[in-house]
Amino acid sequence: MQSAHEADPGPLSHRVPDLGGLQLLLAVARLGSLGRAARESGVSQPAASSRMRAMERQLGVALLERSPRGSRLTEAGTLVTDWARRIVEAAEGFDAGVQALRDRRDSRLSVAASMTIAEYLLPGWLIALRTARPGTAVSLLAGNSAAVAERVRTGEADLGFVEGIGLPTGLDGAVIGRDRLLVVAAPGHAWARRRGQVGAEEVAATPLILREQGSGTRQVLDDALAAHGGLAPPLLELSSTTAVKSAAVSGAGPSVLSELAVGEELSAGRLVEVPVADVRLGRELRAVWPRGARPTGPARELLTLTRGRPTSPRDASPRTGG
Repeated sequence: MQSAHEADPGPLSHRVPDLGGLQLLLAVARLGSLGRAARESGVSQPAASSRMRAMERQLGVALLERSPRGSRLTEAGTLVTDWARRIVEAAEGFDAGVQALRDRRDSRLSVAASMTIAEYLLPGWLIALRTARPGTAVSLLAGNSAAVAERVRTGEADLGFVEGIGLPTGLDGAVIGRDRLLVVAAPGHAWARRRGQVGAEEVAATPLILREQGSGTRQVLDDALAAHGGLAPPLLELSSTTAVKSAAVSGAGPSVLSELAVGEELSAGRLVEVPVADVRLGRELRAVWPRGARPTGPARELLTLTRGRPTSPRDASPRTGG
């Protein structure tokens, strides 16, 4: 609880200068002159001086010693400048990362991928593509398998990666690997302590933590349990694999997740695989592209790379087909 002698500092955004101010401070430190820093930043000297004084008031410390010969940093200003440099560098890194996710018009390859593939397989494929084609600019669109298929159909993505039962309508594709869905639960759950298998009917009747409709995981599970009474209404319905996994690890309830996603949690004992009788939860991983338009250039290169890399912890190399 805040004591009577403490003042509420307010939101962080009110206490940390904006990036423009920090960049101006770095320019003053580098050039040794507020006037030269103003010219480099494209602002007038009075405007730059006003901005620096406003930043000093905001921080509550003097940053510059001003004289006719120029401006020099105070001791506090030197320390603040070092911190500012880290913030500006982090912002530049943030911008570079986000740029890779943008649907940029100048991208040479636009890729859409289901959440599981985007998180656990695509980074390795893109690293290999960068080695093979270092000049290729790639933009990434992530979503569930239904959204990925739609983006490829509309031309928003050149190449897509989906999970599920069959080839999405209106697309051509190739199987690049196979995956297995696992029923998992936290160690304290009754299923994790049970000897023997859990029946498919019990799984179907139990509210589970699940991915949303349209995801490849949900499609496979719906199909596999249709003959056993169909899925009960979900305990939780979440739109990312990471969120589902976190909820399962917390003990909220059992879930169904890709083998790709839970290897670390199973090894560490944070989740337990629950064997299920009378149901198979395998699925195919597919690359998809617009019908009649076989991938060329960087898209073809990426497709080739996916076929040479493992997609399952149990496979040394993926089986392919299509």
